Amino acid sequence: MFDALVIGTGPAGLAIAAALCQRGLVVGGLAPTSPDIAWRNTYGIWEDELEALGLSHLLAHRWDDCVGYFGTGEKPLNRAYGLFDKHKLQTHFLEQCGYGQKAGLDAANRTSNPSTNTIAHPVQWHQGKASHINHCSTHSTVTTQDRTHLEARIVIDASGHNPALVKRSSIPATGTALAETNLTGQKNDGMAYQAAYGVVGTFSQPPIKADRFVLMDYRTDHLTEAERLGSPTFLYAMDFGNDVFFLEETSLAECPSVSFETLKQRLHKRLGHQGIKLEAIHEEEYCLFPMNAPMPSFDQPVVGFGGAASMVHPATGYMVGALLRRAPLLAEGIVKALQQPDASPDDLAKQAWNVLWPTDRLRKYYIYMFGLETLMRFNNPQLCRFFNTFFNLPQTQWAGFLADTLSSPELVVAMINLFGKAPNSIRGGLMRSVGYDGQLLVRSLLS
Repeated sequence: MFDALVIGTGPAGLAIAAALCQRGLVVGGLAPTSPDIAWRNTYGIWEDELEALGLSHLLAHRWDDCVGYFGTGEKPLNRAYGLFDKHKLQTHFLEQCGYGQKAGLDAANRTSNPSTNTIAHPVQWHQGKASHINHCSTHSTVTTQDRTHLEARIVIDASGHNPALVKRSSIPATGTALAETNLTGQKNDGMAYQAAYGVVGTFSQPPIKADRFVLMDYRTDHLTEAERLGSPTFLYAMDFGNDVFFLEETSLAECPSVSFETLKQRLHKRLGHQGIKLEAIHEEEYCLFPMNAPMPSFDQPVVGFGGAASMVHPATGYMVGALLRRAPLLAEGIVKALQQPDASPDDLAKQAWNVLWPTDRLRKYYIYMFGLETLMRFNNPQLCRFFNTFFNLPQTQWAGFLADTLSSPELVVAMINLFGKAPNSIRGGLMRSVGYDGQLLVRSLLS
């Protein structure tokens, strides 16, 4: 029987499996594919977030010249940004899981051995899909579709936004913007999605300045008047060097989601407006995930992590930095809980959920949900004015907001500061959002 069974081999699954393994637990893993199957999506992060964790070596690229375009003009961000080397990040976790090592080392040696770089209990990976789970007083049993039975004292579901075992409410934690009819006349079901179409390739001329990273380019000169009235999208772009660039047309959040075809068309229109042709495609990226997935129930005997635990930042879409910061905290909480020999799966899961979603983090979650609703009510000119104001805040405030590293009081101070600096049109929008979505702020106070 395992101390812990982790379901999933994406960034969330490997992050928590590695953290548990590094603390000497006997860990099992379950996923439909091998844990060394290459990840497809790209993952960006601000460099100082990685520096704080001592993981800057996991970057494939970094940029000091980071800018945004919010309407006219160029806004320097004065903060270094990086792109993960996906292979290095995945290998980092796999090494911490003892991947490739044989199990069965000295049971007394329950921690990593620095001198040999071996792991006392490498994660035991099983290929398959979880079919159902049964709980008893001492452990849980996960049964796979091929009828394999895996027993563990605690089960962590890190299988993504459509989790294998974690149960969630069917109602997204939103206000009213997502239940209204959008600008295209389509009815929304309450789920907001970030969508992006990206391409790595070579172009007839540089689409952005050399050695530059563009966080958001909201300029719309390339769009028709009708398109400008539709769902706002922005360009996320970076120079990889050697005449290779990564460009991604992105919808921050929309319900229903902006289609990949629309994003692709807008990206090519953006290039065409500058007289630029895409000459060769090295890679294409299609990205779609919910920004406001319903919160999981905290009284279930299974723990979530990553998308399965609604850990996507509701107002930005970032998550990998949170995985790196919170996996060790969750692992420590699980280790402590497992020291209670008679603890049931319900008891263990409850303690783990409390570590993952403490009161202060829940308060911030609903504040961020209020921010998501507000941004979705803004059209392109309003978004530009909002982001111009946002990035004029002290860097500690806007950086902490994006990373979710501010405390609740600090977050409130940042929001008050933004309100004070914003033009009247944005203040009015924020006040209207309080009228529409004030229940989210109330839920923050009651959490």
